Amino acid sequence: MTDLQEAPTDLVALSADEVVTEAFAKDVALPGGGVLALVTLDNGRDHTRPNTLGPRSLLALEAVLLAQQARAARGEILGLAVTGKPFILAAGADLSQVGAIPDRAAAKQLAQLGHRVLGHLGDLGVPTFCFINGLALGGGLEIALNADYRTVDSSAPAIAFPEVFLGIVPGWGGSTLLPNLIGIEAALKVVVENPLKQNRTLTAQQALELGIADVLFPSSVFLERSVAWAADVIAGRVKVERPHAPGRLERTVKWDVAIRIARKRLESTIGTVPRSPYAALDLLAGAKKAKDRAGVLAGFAAEDEVLADLLVSDQAAASLYAFDLVQRRAKRPAGAPDASLAKPVTKVGVIGAGLMASQFALLFARRLTVPVLITDLDQTRVDAGIARIHAEIEKLAARGRVNPDEANRLLGSISGTTDLADYADCDWVIEAVFEDLAVKRQVFAHVEPHLSPDAVLATNTSSLSVDDIGANLAHPERLVGFHFFNPVAVMPLVEVVKALQTDDASLSTAMVVAKKLRKNAVITKDAPGFVVNRVLAKVLGEAMHAVDTGTSFEVVDHALDPFGLPMSPFELLDLVGLQVGAHVLDTHHAAFPDRFFDSANLHALADAGVLLEKDDTGGVKGFDPRALAIVKKSLPKPTSPQTAEGFRLRVEDGLADEIHRMLEDGVVAAPEDIDLCLILGAGYPFQAGGITPYLDRVGASERTFGSTFHTPRIAGPAHR
Repeated sequence: MTDLQEAPTDLVALSADEVVTEAFAKDVALPGGGVLALVTLDNGRDHTRPNTLGPRSLLALEAVLLAQQARAARGEILGLAVTGKPFILAAGADLSQVGAIPDRAAAKQLAQLGHRVLGHLGDLGVPTFCFINGLALGGGLEIALNADYRTVDSSAPAIAFPEVFLGIVPGWGGSTLLPNLIGIEAALKVVVENPLKQNRTLTAQQALELGIADVLFPSSVFLERSVAWAADVIAGRVKVERPHAPGRLERTVKWDVAIRIARKRLESTIGTVPRSPYAALDLLAGAKKAKDRAGVLAGFAAEDEVLADLLVSDQAAASLYAFDLVQRRAKRPAGAPDASLAKPVTKVGVIGAGLMASQFALLFARRLTVPVLITDLDQTRVDAGIARIHAEIEKLAARGRVNPDEANRLLGSISGTTDLADYADCDWVIEAVFEDLAVKRQVFAHVEPHLSPDAVLATNTSSLSVDDIGANLAHPERLVGFHFFNPVAVMPLVEVVKALQTDDASLSTAMVVAKKLRKNAVITKDAPGFVVNRVLAKVLGEAMHAVDTGTSFEVVDHALDPFGLPMSPFELLDLVGLQVGAHVLDTHHAAFPDRFFDSANLHALADAGVLLEKDDTGGVKGFDPRALAIVKKSLPKPTSPQTAEGFRLRVEDGLADEIHRMLEDGVVAAPEDIDLCLILGAGYPFQAGGITPYLDRVGASERTFGSTFHTPRIAGPAHR
């Protein structure tokens, strides 16, 4: 398959601690006579540790495939099928080994080894099959694509190529084989679009409809039906059609057009900093030439080169670091008390009936499956809140997100009242009122006398002190911060704020509730802005200060493009709302006047309701002339404009300094928690690893506090 012909001893040495996925072969009698060699992948662990493919696992699979190839030559088998241990085919390459790759040469060896081993499925001398019996991600899906035919279990939970999400590309045949099986537009969706949509995966039915799988069978009879189908294919009784395979018209016209459209879409949505999506596009574009064996081999060689480049890149290192945060650290939050201390929550009370409160009520009802009570100043507001919730439930039902029984349960479980005495049996009470200290204090002062002694109070404040909010409570030890991000149902982060008097039982209850809500919780100290808003306030404050002192909006808006952030500073300001942004800046300036700027201009822009100029579809065309006029009128004389590079360096150093201060002050336990919050709560990109790996790589950490957040740096081998 490639120019790597012998076992890569250096890769094997680097993977000494690999959890090896073994390949076990057994003969299965085919209906009508003959033998099918069934190869089962199994790492000997339970379902919580999926099969993965490191160098040792690949070599183990190769040994079995070569032995079966020899048997095929002797006429002992009529076909071969690969499947996996219960519920899992394979979750792809062993990512725990990637960090040990010392250089590009070793990375290329790994790419070539994958091609070599999986390539045996294409030249075994007999028909080859993959029985996709469960999870099939990355290299697991590439096993299937390298085989001649594929069946899929109807209950397979996830089939996908997540590589672009992780800063790499499908590099063991996926980028070349998939578009030639299902067409370029569908391949773009699977390889590029889905990974960038929070790593979206395919169901078994979707894999069948796209043409990835040839046939689908129910779980209860999956293996026996797959074997029988394979026998029919081998005997010629079943002819497999590939209706989605690209024809001449697609190759000559549609292919290049689809690539061009996808490239423009990427540029407009994620910018040009991430490397892996564009590398995947290039490979998919080149796959158009893989019409014959020579073209396929050329595609594989291109995959080798691209994967080698990306595996040792800074972005891949940061992406894998971020993946580890989300998969591991988020599931074991630092500082969380024992879950056994948590109090039972059998009924939830929400204070407020506005948009945010309505989102809370529905989320709690769906995930905790307990009654939820909402309230507001008068019955009219309560009724409006209930109507809003009911309308959302009806939308969920119409989209098939909940079945009729669940919809009815939700409709019956959420009620409203104006009598706070009705909160007496609520175990968890969360406020969702205006972000004003006096208002939040008043809300808790009114409701606390009605609550049971064991009830836990939660505030959704985004920047106010939880200690200050609870200062007048009779039992401040049961108050905890519980800061959601908008939209509540979608954003995966909750900042759980431990105030000075918060006891372990209340904190544990908050963590258990967050987990039941399917949120990732990070525990923070009660400090201004907690984590996400403090970092965002630093960026937005610097952006407004630059504009206030004479730097153009356009320079500021693009100066931070190298960060690879999901949106520019002013797009972010427009999203959160000008009034909210001004409030956040004021709060941080009051707390840290020497490090955070307030902005009279931002208040003026908020009062006028102007900032960005948009087209009819909501796309940003530029800056509203009225916003430019407001700022111009108040510019100092003389002005002191910054260059784009100067502004970027100032923001980098300011962030490094502020985050270092947050860690020194114990706002969170470690830099990893800062990054986790920004990835899950602010959409910071995986390819940057959040923010601290980036600050280390660009030297901001060294410049501001003489060290780094991570030792060694989160970077490719050349920059560690």
